[in-house]
Amino acid sequence: MLLLLTVASLISALGTTHGFLGKLHPTNPEVTMNISQMISFWGYPNEEYEVVTEDGYVLGINRIPYGRKNSENTDAGYDVWLGNSRGNTWARKNLYYSPDSVEFWTFSFDEMAKYDLPATIDFILKKTGQDQLRYVGHSQGTTIGFIAFSTNPKLAKKIKTFYALAPVATVKYTKTLLNKLMLLPSFLFKMVFGNKIFYPHHFFDQFLATEVCSREMVDLLCSNTLFIICGFDTSNLNMSRLDVYLSHNPAGTSVQNVLHWSQAVKSGKFQAFDWGSPVQNMIHFRQPTPPYYNLTDMHVPIAVWNGGNDLLADPEDVDLLLSKLPNLIYHRKIPPYNHLDFIWAMDAPQVIYNEIISMMGEDNK
Repeated sequence: MLLLLTVASLISALGTTHGFLGKLHPTNPEVTMNISQMISFWGYPNEEYEVVTEDGYVLGINRIPYGRKNSENTDAGYDVWLGNSRGNTWARKNLYYSPDSVEFWTFSFDEMAKYDLPATIDFILKKTGQDQLRYVGHSQGTTIGFIAFSTNPKLAKKIKTFYALAPVATVKYTKTLLNKLMLLPSFLFKMVFGNKIFYPHHFFDQFLATEVCSREMVDLLCSNTLFIICGFDTSNLNMSRLDVYLSHNPAGTSVQNVLHWSQAVKSGKFQAFDWGSPVQNMIHFRQPTPPYYNLTDMHVPIAVWNGGNDLLADPEDVDLLLSKLPNLIYHRKIPPYNHLDFIWAMDAPQVIYNEIISMMGEDNK
């Protein structure tokens, strides 16, 4: 990242009109779009809503109620809802706290599972009049699903099937930068990163995407910055879309959430956030240590896809996860896939998405 910052500074100093570092690729229009605009841009109908959680967070969610009209491709036509978790670009409001306050950012994936996911699911079911829905999660989206569906039996009954992509529960064997973060004690972690947002997404990210990573000579550099975190599969990334990916990702989260993941790496366990002392843990959990999340209590039917080259959802951690799931209906390991291939790989529709659609169709019979 330091090298990217240096490159960005050089371009800023020398001027972007001189063609420094090579020809500038055309910028994709989605770079400056919000979610609704991107959905409409690709010809899909779009509805936008706000979900308010029990503790006051306002989550923006989007609905694609049906497929594209007059599409040359066969469209499955499902009612698709896109959710968000507190603290990211599209969920940065609260009824009681300002995003500028420490209180707003006092959360981790514990609260996403306890409040965000149930509120979103209940909103969707009320809006559609349905009794159940299918849940598709990637990465931390699977994490909050595991927690919510194992600790909230009433919510679990509202899930017909759980489709988990690059699932993450324990991160004992992860080979990402989280391994480095865990070396910092909590007090030093907060001294370095503060106690609010961990990764604010602002103007510089779009500048990096459009003025640095869109130039021919640094395409590989930028893509490798992503791969260092999540694994390598350079042959399967559409480089012409890199500006879009970098202009919207990462979308930000709390320092506490990242600290929680750092704790998980250090402990090797799937458990709630450690508030730092037996007294604080007693206040939050009524016990001196954080409770463990028991995956054997997650009885929702689940289908799992994981990557053999995934540095974050390491295959060893996934194997541990699979052994504890009582209602595993399907598993497929994709050897070359890294963590982000599940959402960005050029062959993801053929390798994964079509299979999910087919399985959903079987559910309807």
